Amino acid sequence: MARSKARRFEAERPDITMDDVAGSDHAKEDLKEIIDYLKAPSRYQSLGASIPKGVLMMGPPGTGKTLMAKAIAGEANVPFFSISGSEFIEMFVGVGAARVRDLFAKAKEEAPAIIFIDEIDSIGRSRGTGVGGGHDEREQTLNQILNEMDGFEKHQTVIVLAATNRPDVLDPALMRPGRFDRKITLDQPHKKAREAILRVHTRRIPLADNVDLSKLATRTIGFSGADLENLANEAALLAGRQRNQQVSMEHFDNARDKIVLGAEREGSLSETDKRVVAYHESGHALISALLPNTDPLDKVTILPRGRALGVTEQTPEEERYNVRYSYLRDRIAVMLGGRAAERLIFNETSTGAESDLEQATALARRMVSRWGMNKRLGPVAFRRGEDHVFLGREINQPPDFSEHTARMIDEEIVRLLGEIDEQVANLLQEHRAKLEALAQALLAHETLDAEAIQATLAKH
Repeated sequence: MARSKARRFEAERPDITMDDVAGSDHAKEDLKEIIDYLKAPSRYQSLGASIPKGVLMMGPPGTGKTLMAKAIAGEANVPFFSISGSEFIEMFVGVGAARVRDLFAKAKEEAPAIIFIDEIDSIGRSRGTGVGGGHDEREQTLNQILNEMDGFEKHQTVIVLAATNRPDVLDPALMRPGRFDRKITLDQPHKKAREAILRVHTRRIPLADNVDLSKLATRTIGFSGADLENLANEAALLAGRQRNQQVSMEHFDNARDKIVLGAEREGSLSETDKRVVAYHESGHALISALLPNTDPLDKVTILPRGRALGVTEQTPEEERYNVRYSYLRDRIAVMLGGRAAERLIFNETSTGAESDLEQATALARRMVSRWGMNKRLGPVAFRRGEDHVFLGREINQPPDFSEHTARMIDEEIVRLLGEIDEQVANLLQEHRAKLEALAQALLAHETLDAEAIQATLAKH
């Protein structure tokens, strides 16, 4: 039971190399330096350099942390031991620490070597926190890892790689220099990286001549590497289901819609519901077309997909890392456009606006209380609900603002949403003919792309 469950990978038969990892160029360069050190340690030691004892790869799920570790295993001509953090933990206290000792003993015997611990947050969380105190087995396992990493000799070439998507919960002792000396962040891929990832995942897929991976990369903003792999697989499955010999751009578009919007639901709406949904989605689309700071429209449909009765989809022209007040305000206006259109046409509203209202309220709250976008409250951030209960940082901790301030925040959120809702209602009243035209086009065709929307609006 005390033996380590780590799996040893043979370097002679690598399945994945760095060529299979697209994007994340900065991370690849940092890790290639580690591999180069393991192959020729004397070159670095002669300059007085020592290899980092630990390398922590951080990033959202699906950005390729485990894939990067597999590529290192394929590139480095050294023993590679891989284990998940949860595999250390057992019912009996002390077993995890024994497995840590056994793992590091094996690695030291075969040094130079690499140890890879996936999902290290399962054993590396802050000690002595949480409801009811700590967790003896997990904390003893963490203590043993800290001891092993700090006990390396100066030039002992054993490197610990770890991956996590929750660096905020890790113990400070694990994050300090001497344990994990180097921290590598893997972000969501940008456009060129997404195109390169798509090329990797479509190497074995027979593509039709109309497939444009650059255009597809533009339409997949926010997709991780895992999402793009899933997109390519869904397109291939769809082509196979239709008995096609090649995967076309239409297959990729349908696969993307299935991933983003959800699969089409069986059953049809009643004529009354279909008419309500058509005006609701037309309200979103029209406000998006009228306001200057919105993302371009891509598609509007009244076919039920996933949990939605209809969808208005916008595609940003570029990744946004910093958004302005005007963009956020217009974004809320688009969210409220559907409800305002229902109120204008039917003189009442429906429950279909629930998700729109939730998103608009959450965004308005951040604008008022987090980003200082309110004259009455000023440039102050009122944070609440940020820490997690299991870390023990929120219980018995008083809020950092008074009840009077909380009331002011609520009042300003209501005022902001009310102003935008009034603006949206006036715009829809002014351009009612366009709203009617869009709704009739949706009722006739059920789905409109960007060109069809522009053509419909141009007639009025």
